[in-house]
Amino acid sequence: MRILVTALLAVATLPAFAGQPAGIHFTHNDWEVACDNTRTCRAAGYQADDASTPAISVLLEREAGPARPVTATLKIGTYDETAPLPKAGTVAMQVNGRALGPVKIDREAMTGVLTAAQTQALLAAVSGTGTVQWTDGSHAWTLSGKGAAAVLLKMDEFQGRLGTTGALMRKGNKAEDAVPVSLPMPEVSPASAGSTEVALPPAARAALLRELRGTLKADECNAFAPEQLAVLRLNTGKLLVQAPCWTGAYNEGTGYWVADKAAPFNPVLVTTGGSDYAAGTISSSQKGRGLGDCWATREWVWDGRRFALTQAATTGMCRLVAAGGAWHLPTFVARVTRGAR
Repeated sequence: MRILVTALLAVATLPAFAGQPAGIHFTHNDWEVACDNTRTCRAAGYQADDASTPAISVLLEREAGPARPVTATLKIGTYDETAPLPKAGTVAMQVNGRALGPVKIDREAMTGVLTAAQTQALLAAVSGTGTVQWTDGSHAWTLSGKGAAAVLLKMDEFQGRLGTTGALMRKGNKAEDAVPVSLPMPEVSPASAGSTEVALPPAARAALLRELRGTLKADECNAFAPEQLAVLRLNTGKLLVQAPCWTGAYNEGTGYWVADKAAPFNPVLVTTGGSDYAAGTISSSQKGRGLGDCWATREWVWDGRRFALTQAATTGMCRLVAAGGAWHLPTFVARVTRGAR
């Protein structure tokens, strides 16, 4: 379900650090773009959604700032074990039937990097009505251009390139001098986090449960009982509370809160979609659908005061390109410094 992946990504549009710009995720037909909080953008296109042709995807990456190039990486679909793979170590690229030379394919990752000329030809084709294919002489992999123009326009808009000479869509005469530069990743310094379970008396557990429910929106977390709460001691003054929140067809979510050590507990919700906690890190990993070809992931690290968001991403659309997903498309990134304070 692409709806789930999009919904999980939407939370990353809220900045986790004051003053840090939010990332975006935007999809249209067979293309999508994810831009992170450093202003780096990654756009991915796929085969047509209703096509019977082999699965394929192309990732376009561009950093922020003046005169930054677009790089392109091709990925041949491997999810279907019966799908064709290139017979040799290369595939021939064609745009509108015109040969543009070979692309060397890494046989393990089934990826290949396009040259600058091939990338420019691809951009020109998908921005309009051109046809982009790769062939090994026996099989052809066709990239859909449906939705590319809208996605590339969104990418230009996010990076402040509209009307400039370097825009991919809506080029203009303005120099790129004023295009915003890349921003540094925020840094998170992990703090020591305990994992000793705390045995709260029944009255305290009941009071904590009431406070937890007060942090939730309607239907955000299914009802849970006091005995379902797991309480861990993070440090001398803070607790980590976790409880099962919801179960779906192929996913489940655990709620995590940071609370004071005694009533009133003043719990602060971290997430209701968590998957695991270990050594000061809460992680979330959710399938976009049961086939496991698309995922949404998030991660939070304990810094001594709170669990700070350090990563939010998806693996791209559910298009049967690869088990575990085709790409890493973050909307939020942070640098976690080595070692705990």
